[in-house]
Amino acid sequence: MGHYQCSLVSAMMSGHRRPPPVIAHRGACGHAPENTLAALRKAAGLGIGWVEFDTQLSADGAVVVFHDERLERTSDGHGMVEETDWEVLGGLDAGSWFAEAFRGEPIPTLGQVLGVLEELGLGAVVDIKPTLAPAAETGRAVAEILRREWPESLPTPLLSSFNEAALAAAAGVAPELPRALVVRRVPADWPARLERLGCVALHCRHQWLTRHTAKAVTGAGYALRCFVVDRPERAATLYRWGVAGVFSDFPDRIATSPDGRPSR
Repeated sequence: MGHYQCSLVSAMMSGHRRPPPVIAHRGACGHAPENTLAALRKAAGLGIGWVEFDTQLSADGAVVVFHDERLERTSDGHGMVEETDWEVLGGLDAGSWFAEAFRGEPIPTLGQVLGVLEELGLGAVVDIKPTLAPAAETGRAVAEILRREWPESLPTPLLSSFNEAALAAAAGVAPELPRALVVRRVPADWPARLERLGCVALHCRHQWLTRHTAKAVTGAGYALRCFVVDRPERAATLYRWGVAGVFSDFPDRIATSPDGRPSR
């Protein structure tokens, strides 16, 4: 990474409380239905300071917090999220598939999530997941809400996405928000991609990460984080490689990892 890029990363992270070593994936989704307000509250109840969640657009342009392209796996709805209006999405049950105790838990909007984050004092990694909608449209919509509504009391959010067009569009709206590229396996051209997008971090699947690659990424000055890590011993190995943090469905397990790394 060149001197200019190093300076850019430092500038974007200055005044920004970095995400901690353990981040609750889709909320604490091993304990509560993913991407719901209940999952965020569970993460806070476990003492985890940051959460990750997914955003996409409804058919009528609302930014909703939901992972899959289709509704069936984690709600009682049917069809594509981005082909469904918010009026319908907001009335679906996104909790009973997980456990009867969560029956009636709704699909939230990004705005509703921000209110709960402020209430609980949670930082967040906000993932942009365009499916049918144009990636740039989704990236701009998410970034605009964060730029306008993010609570001042919270640490600056980190935007992430597999979709480079979405990240680039988000940067055009809110260049001050730090960004992370998400990949499954770290590609050979990762330095060019991160520099082109002005990213401060790379997020990848832990299964395919090697110590050599981890050292290369972190040695270039980028934060490296891995998903989804639920075993303390694996988290300890990744930390030794220089990985800055892990996303976990059971973040409370990692919070007591053998190497004693703090979770918040």
